Amino acid sequence: RENLRSDEAEKSPEEAEEARKRSKEEEAAAKERAAQRQLLAVEELVQTERNYLRLLQVSTVTIRSSLHKMQPPLANLDSMFLHIEDVIAVSGRLLSLLDQKQVQPGDPLFLETLCDAFLSLSSDIEAAYREYLANYNNVTSVENSYKQKEALWSEIVKVIKNSAPEVNATSLSFFLVMPVQRIARYPLLLQTIQKHTDPAHPAYGLLEQTAHTAVALNCRINEYKRFREVADKYKKTETLTIKDKINRLNSRSIAKKTARLSQHIKHETGIAAKLVDEEFDALEGFFYVLENGILQLLENVETYLDHLQRFLACKTEEFDLDMDGEKPAICYKEITTALRQWILPTFEKRMRTLIHKPLCALRDLLDGPRNLIRKRLDKLLDYEMIEARSTLSYEEQAVANTYRTINTLLLNELPQFNGLALQMIWSMLGTFSCLHKDLASDMEQLFQSFAQQLPHSSLDPGAFWEWAEHTVLEEAKKLETLCQDVQETLNAPAVQPPSPSSQRRLKQLTEKHGSGRIYQLTGAVAGGRDLDLSLARGELVAVISEADSRGDRRRWLVDAGGRRGYAPASKLIRYHQPAEDPPPSPHLALPEGGAALRRNSYTPESQPLTAVSPAYFQVFAGYDFSARGNHEVSLRAGDPVRVLEPHDKRGNPEWSLVEARGGQRGYVPSNYLAIVPMTPMPPSGY
Repeated sequence: RENLRSDEAEKSPEEAEEARKRSKEEEAAAKERAAQRQLLAVEELVQTERNYLRLLQVSTVTIRSSLHKMQPPLANLDSMFLHIEDVIAVSGRLLSLLDQKQVQPGDPLFLETLCDAFLSLSSDIEAAYREYLANYNNVTSVENSYKQKEALWSEIVKVIKNSAPEVNATSLSFFLVMPVQRIARYPLLLQTIQKHTDPAHPAYGLLEQTAHTAVALNCRINEYKRFREVADKYKKTETLTIKDKINRLNSRSIAKKTARLSQHIKHETGIAAKLVDEEFDALEGFFYVLENGILQLLENVETYLDHLQRFLACKTEEFDLDMDGEKPAICYKEITTALRQWILPTFEKRMRTLIHKPLCALRDLLDGPRNLIRKRLDKLLDYEMIEARSTLSYEEQAVANTYRTINTLLLNELPQFNGLALQMIWSMLGTFSCLHKDLASDMEQLFQSFAQQLPHSSLDPGAFWEWAEHTVLEEAKKLETLCQDVQETLNAPAVQPPSPSSQRRLKQLTEKHGSGRIYQLTGAVAGGRDLDLSLARGELVAVISEADSRGDRRRWLVDAGGRRGYAPASKLIRYHQPAEDPPPSPHLALPEGGAALRRNSYTPESQPLTAVSPAYFQVFAGYDFSARGNHEVSLRAGDPVRVLEPHDKRGNPEWSLVEARGGQRGYVPSNYLAIVPMTPMPPSGY
């Protein structure tokens, strides 16, 4: 060491000066090389960005449009190009910012311009690329489906080569993989530029920040892609048969489900504490509230449209109103025609397009979050069993990571979904109101065109509404009367055909329960609850109890000839057996000559009542009869009656419509009536 120092001391000043000069030259040469490498890296970033953008435009515009012209059309072609327009747009904006400054790559200010442009677009770059990368697995799956058909794939390759002959590409993935590669090259190119940039450069700090931003951007995109892959895996709804589910069972799946069930039982019994996440519980509760609201709204809209369809199907303007030539009838027909053919169909079409279709799409979107929430519960049970362990195996670590991923994904995206769904609901409700406002406006305009032609159009508003209210009330009363008549017709008594099996059952039930407990079904009954019987119309049963075990008097316990169960009380009426040879009534003393007529009872076919007859007859009630509804009338034996119709409204001669003393009208069994010949003229009306 001492010798070396002596040698340096012995050097002449000229040699020392020459060494310093050589050192400076080497440093200057190194800086020059670094500057050249920096310039090359900057030019590479800019030039490759331009080539990248050009190839994306070729694939999106030229190749895609050519593939759209193929016959038959390619399935799922547009799904391969999802979000690529966003990638092209953000790349074009980056180059546009660089070109606006009119600074060349060799200019010292270019580096600062490049960093500013990248940082200002970093959020847009992340938004565009993360959606594209999350969809890239779909790109490969669709392309693989094309490759399975050799003739189709050959045609696709031919279109690609003709559209971009200078590239010599043989597949769509050659172009569509470029965004995946490009986003990963940004950090590498920026780090290369930083490596060859002097730390004393004014833009060095900004360049370092840009490189870190590019790295962080890639990390977030990869994390988002992982979240989406997990979501796509678990949000799918599988429709498996019982056989498929059994085939999936194995020792591992059985052990996993058993462990989850055991953990769930521990939660319910309080043996183990449940991991509580209040933030997620609030989001989950709000999601289910939204789901219930969406499903109810969709059901109501579908019911509304169904009623509208039924209204349109009733072509009331084609009915014969017996008012032809009258102005109200003519106006009514024209108004109804306009409503049914133009106004209401247009309204229905807008309802389906603006309300029903978006609601159906929103309902389908609920499946993904709902499945993820259910899967999170399963993974939470798995996670709770390994949470307290100090060391985890590879599989246990994968379970923990899966739970954390699903939980984080739901915490991040469920609030956005809930907010957008709520916004859509409010928007559709507003649209619903606007549609009805437009409908009311169209109908008002239509009615005003006919207002002057109506007979009461000259009345002042007060008098008009008074007349309208009075007319509506009067017509409502008429309609109520008509409805009652129809109801009585529908509730007309049903007579069991005297078949041998019915007679055997009647005899059996009468001997067991007595004739006063025998009832008949007015309509078919399909048992839908436990112990309910399924019975046919007209079938005979014996009532055991007029209430079920809970005291509900709407369900009666009946005996159907061996079978016992419940039947609705509203469909049971007391059965009156037609008497072939009814006993003589103690209230009637018939002449000897009329005995044969009395024993045959009242028979409309054999003894019709005529207005003109040489002999006169009086019709009496031969037996007591208690009415079971508004369509029947109660009689006491010996009461005189006037027969209005010798049959019911269905033409059944076993029931007759009569008018009793006091003006009461209703049906009674025909064999409960007796005809007595009278020598003098009968009283008026009877």
